[in-house]
Amino acid sequence: MAIRGILFDKDGTIIDYWRTWVPINREAALYAAHGDKALADRLLRLGGHDPATDRVTPGTPLAAGDYTDIARAFAAHPGVAAASELAAGIEGIFRRGGAQYSVLIPGVHATIAELRRRGFRLGLATNDSIGGLEASLAPHGIRSLFDFAAGCDSGHGAKPDPGMALAFCEAVGIVPGQAAMVGDAVHDLAMGRAAGFALTIGVLSGTSGRRDLEGQADLILDSINDMPARAEFQA
Repeated sequence: MAIRGILFDKDGTIIDYWRTWVPINREAALYAAHGDKALADRLLRLGGHDPATDRVTPGTPLAAGDYTDIARAFAAHPGVAAASELAAGIEGIFRRGGAQYSVLIPGVHATIAELRRRGFRLGLATNDSIGGLEASLAPHGIRSLFDFAAGCDSGHGAKPDPGMALAFCEAVGIVPGQAAMVGDAVHDLAMGRAAGFALTIGVLSGTSGRRDLEGQADLILDSINDMPARAEFQA
C-alpha cells in the first residue's frame, strides 16, 4: 500500500533541537529552582541535560518527554516543588521560549513544501503542548503546510502511545497502513509502530544517534531533507 500521509515529530525533526531547546531547558530548570543556579544545574541533570556540555541524553525527559514528564523529573529533587505545582509554569516557559528561540533545521521548509506539492497529507505530533507547537512554528511561515497538528495536551495522549498518530490518520482520511512516521526519538517511532504505520523513519538531526534508533526505525536518514529523493516519496 502506497504512502499517502506523513506524520512528523517537531523538535529535532523540523525544529533545530539544540539551538531552540538548550536555552529553554535552562530557563525551565532555573524557574523550578527559584533562581538558584547550582540547583538548576542539578535539575538539568535529572532531566537528562548536562549543564557543562549542553548535551542531552536521548530518551530522557528533556529530550523526549512532555512538560509533565519534565516537571516530575525536576520534582524528584527534594528541594523542588511538587510536579503539579511546576507543570503549568514549565509549559508557559516552553510556549514563550518557542516563540523566542525556535530555529528551523536548514532546508526543512523547502522539503515540507515539496512533499506537500507531491500530494502527501502532512501532520505534526509533538510531546510539546499545542500552544508550544504553534508558538515555535509561528515565526517561520511553515504551519500552514501541515494538515494536522497535535500536542501532548490535544486530547490524544502523548508519545509513545498511538493516539496522536491515529488521530492524524482519521483527520486526513487515510488508514495507518498508508502512513509514515518521522522523528528523531525512539518515542516517535514507537508511536508509529503502535499505531500500525507502514513506515517508521528515524532522523539523525536531533538528540538520537543511529544506534538509539536502529531497533525501531525501518529507515534512518540524516534529516528529512533526504526524503524527497527516496522512492517511497515519489508520488
